[in-house]
Amino acid sequence: MKTSAVTPADLAASVFAVPPLARHADLSLNRAANAALVRHIEAGGVSSLLYGGNANLYNVGVSDYPALLDQLEEIAAPASWVIPSAGPDYGKLMDQAAILRSRRFPTVMVLPLSFPASPGGTARGVARFAEAFGRPVILYVKAEQQWRIEDIARAVDAGLVCGIKYAVPRKVPLDDPFLAALLDRVDRKLVVSGMAERPALVHLRDYGLASYTSGGVCMAPRLSARLLHAARDGQHDEAERCREAFLPLEDLRERIGAFTPLHEALTYSGIAEMGAQLPMLGDLDPADEAPLRAIVRRLMAAEAALAAA
Repeated sequence: MKTSAVTPADLAASVFAVPPLARHADLSLNRAANAALVRHIEAGGVSSLLYGGNANLYNVGVSDYPALLDQLEEIAAPASWVIPSAGPDYGKLMDQAAILRSRRFPTVMVLPLSFPASPGGTARGVARFAEAFGRPVILYVKAEQQWRIEDIARAVDAGLVCGIKYAVPRKVPLDDPFLAALLDRVDRKLVVSGMAERPALVHLRDYGLASYTSGGVCMAPRLSARLLHAARDGQHDEAERCREAFLPLEDLRERIGAFTPLHEALTYSGIAEMGAQLPMLGDLDPADEAPLRAIVRRLMAAEAALAAA
């Protein structure tokens, strides 16, 4: 597992897989299944693993956090970069900082808190967490109401931030004044597109962001990596072809919720038995099972064809 300090080159090195966590029926972590999923992702050429919303770290208790970190350290290959998340509330952040200080993770992503929080308060809280952790952190910018651009720039300049996951949704990704203003103040090499494949090509091609995060990459890592490299090489038709393969999954996730469909899709794929989810997430509606299975079959077939080629 990568333990060296984070550089812009690290942010650009790979698509960021954002995996769910496999659990047994009693909600304990399923080490074998989590390792199998990581091996599949790594075998497809993706070496950056970000455990956040899809892994439901919002609902992981502080008492369970050390065992989770142990497992994330153990299952990654030596060259892979593993990023756990912390928070989102201030009390949990500071409790987790005390645990993380003795660990080898070079950074942690701070989960966004929407309520009760204000932009200035969020900036102060994240700064205190980064100082207590003793290493720069990754910001998760999910709504422009959560952050003032000057606060983000100040945190970057102070060495408290090594990366930014940008995930403010737009109907037209190319029309994003907040992102444009952010990139006027912060080096775009530090910013990663954080909303999977739907805006990824625009963010990579038109805004010049470092990379992008994806849940679908957990099933189709070669296809995700091809999208990233094609976009960088100016092969925009090829990048768009790769992007379109992921959109049915993203359409379903946007319609019924981001986390549960991805969790179940990985079980349907045969890569790993993902098992139970932590509360407060629910089960997949039976009416959505057949469409999701069909989406998984098509995505896995596209990945297999690329692997064979």
